[in-house]
Amino acid sequence: MSKTYKVPSLAEIEKVKGTNGFSVISTFSGCGGSCLGLEMAGYDIRAASEFIAAARETYTANHTQVPIDANDIREISGAHLMELAQVNKYELDLFEGSPPCSPFSTAGKRHKGWGSVNDYSDAQQRSDDLFFEYARLIDDIKPKVFIAENVKGLVTGSAKGYFKLILTRLRDIGYKVEARLLDASLLGVPQKRQRVIFIGTRNDLGISPVFPKPFNYTYTMYDALGKQLCVPDDAGDLDPETGRNLSMSQYKTGEAYASLPVGGHHHKYFQLSRPDPNKPSPTILASIGSLGARNPVHPFAFRYFNLRELRRLCSFPDDFQLFGSFGQRAERLGRAVPPLMMKAVGDTIRDEILNKL
Repeated sequence: MSKTYKVPSLAEIEKVKGTNGFSVISTFSGCGGSCLGLEMAGYDIRAASEFIAAARETYTANHTQVPIDANDIREISGAHLMELAQVNKYELDLFEGSPPCSPFSTAGKRHKGWGSVNDYSDAQQRSDDLFFEYARLIDDIKPKVFIAENVKGLVTGSAKGYFKLILTRLRDIGYKVEARLLDASLLGVPQKRQRVIFIGTRNDLGISPVFPKPFNYTYTMYDALGKQLCVPDDAGDLDPETGRNLSMSQYKTGEAYASLPVGGHHHKYFQLSRPDPNKPSPTILASIGSLGARNPVHPFAFRYFNLRELRRLCSFPDDFQLFGSFGQRAERLGRAVPPLMMKAVGDTIRDEILNKL
């Protein structure tokens, strides 16, 4: 039997952030999913970095006290981030980041996109080299511990060689590094989302990386959404926040959805599913805001998920602020590390590494 599912509000997070005494610099911060999770675990986010303007707008609205750099990560120095965070080299407790990972996604073009400049959110950039920029900043700052998050595809198929290069680089700059494939649904998130998590500890500290153990319960979509799954809300097919029509009747995928039983996946449109509400949600992708795309949809109502539901499934606070169109807001959630997943990682690093130094 699972515990009651609850994501703390922004006001509740405000009361606990900074209480564990450990400092953080965040890079590739997105809308702030990782930072929220670390704040839930008591960390103090001293500085952040985010290149995409729409993501940065969302981050600053929900982290009003955190200085955030808007430059391309290639143009940022470790010295600058330390100045923003008011820490010296070797002093920072935790450095975290999620380098954009579309070239390695199993849903993308894989190695065919390596070395190319591609669309990424509201901008264009080459992203297959960004993990090495992340390593450069670690080498500049020399934090005690670092966390990096990336897609499952990084450890499969043709990307395995690249994964080994990343491990070698991170170890060469003076860290004990391990990587694990973790599932968010086993760490308190009502969503089955597998991600590779790297954890590194500085060699001179004499302590090895530690990862969170799977919880002995999982949260289902029913746990997260409750009666919303069975009782239509007043807005019907309209998203309550943006007014966007979410009905599937407008799209070809609507015909495919109508043929699916609850819990079914379409044989042709692989990502299109009518999820079982007694299980965690399927993975919420960045494309979740592209209506008509082949994504998980509401199991009972003939529509896509609204933003209120997506926040819950992605473990964001109900009062987390989002901006722009429906698609832009949903994309922010789909790209983010689920906060409760990062809380579990942060709890473990706090208790099993930093508190033992």
